[in-house]
Amino acid sequence: MSALRFSTIGLLALTWFSAVAFVATGSAEAAKAAPGEEFYKLCRQVKNDDTVRPYSHELYGGTVKAFKTLFPDAKGTPAESELQTQASYRCMNGKVLVCFVGANLPCAKMNTARANPGADEFCKTNPNDDAVPAFATGHDAVYSYKCQSGKATVAGKSWQLDKRGFAKTLWAVVPEP
Repeated sequence: MSALRFSTIGLLALTWFSAVAFVATGSAEAAKAAPGEEFYKLCRQVKNDDTVRPYSHELYGGTVKAFKTLFPDAKGTPAESELQTQASYRCMNGKVLVCFVGANLPCAKMNTARANPGADEFCKTNPNDDAVPAFATGHDAVYSYKCQSGKATVAGKSWQLDKRGFAKTLWAVVPEP
């Protein structure tokens, strides 16, 4: 009898965990595919989601406005093809945010570790350089480094982070239409 009870409890637990996993997977997939107004709605519901999503034409108007906010000195508006390769979105505080990736503009969550193996390697061959380049540290490194006697040392902070761990100055709110 106790074996039967254990099996029934195990079966109920398995069913419950399967249902939770299905719902979580389903909403994650829906979040990845949410275009336009659905994406605004998703962000209002989930508040914060660090998943970085690719450009969506349905967000074109707001994306261009956000671009002008981030790059006020830019001449003109980026072409659709540039937005497709450079614009990325995420949710923060119930809003849609956009970032435009570039050579030294990382849209990923930042690496906050003070120890940096890439900087260490660079300093072995450049023992007294005043600055370790981003190709060595990784573009997502929060800290900047310099070399002192062949060892990497923190020289300062390259990026201020928002409360979700992304570079604050690289993300702007995409206004709703």
